[in-house]
Amino acid sequence: MSEVGFGCNHYRIAFYVENAPLYSHFASPQNLIALPKGAIKEIGTTCGNGWRKQFNVFAKFIYTLHPSVFNGREKETTWQKYRDNHLLQQNSSTALLFSPPDLSKENVLHIIAGRSYAKKLINERLLNSELCWLNQEFAFNCEDKVLVCPFLDYRQLSNIKIDFLAQMCHQLVHSNAIELDQFHLPEM
Repeated sequence: MSEVGFGCNHYRIAFYVENAPLYSHFASPQNLIALPKGAIKEIGTTCGNGWRKQFNVFAKFIYTLHPSVFNGREKETTWQKYRDNHLLQQNSSTALLFSPPDLSKENVLHIIAGRSYAKKLINERLLNSELCWLNQEFAFNCEDKVLVCPFLDYRQLSNIKIDFLAQMCHQLVHSNAIELDQFHLPEM
């Protein structure tokens, strides 16, 4: 199955969302395409506030990660500049995918945005990874480096939850385990 979405072919961090934008020059891609500068703004303007929020939350998450996990914040002085100048572009090591995770890719953090989407992938046998659910919003599989988090929206994936997800990624990258006693699970 070919990958469909936006971003770099050699990604290290991928968010998976169920639907692609419908109304833009980049609507419904047929494969994985790197976005040129200005594309994120164009998609946000053309496709609405929901898409703008998704890109913002993705960039904030990247900017929250410790540099030993991902060096996004070393590239720019703000998450907004990172979003505009690097996110989902060629050589960004990031991807936003509308196709199921390819778990054969090594050294990739696969992050499924939304519990309902994760469960749909499992029910349709498009995700063959046994998940450990921490609560209604977060799950993980250390072996496959799969994480599930709330959808990429300010209300669902708040700053506190972005921090929590970043801590999960740090543990997964550095110890290939999630030690829950190391941090506090955010309130839903």
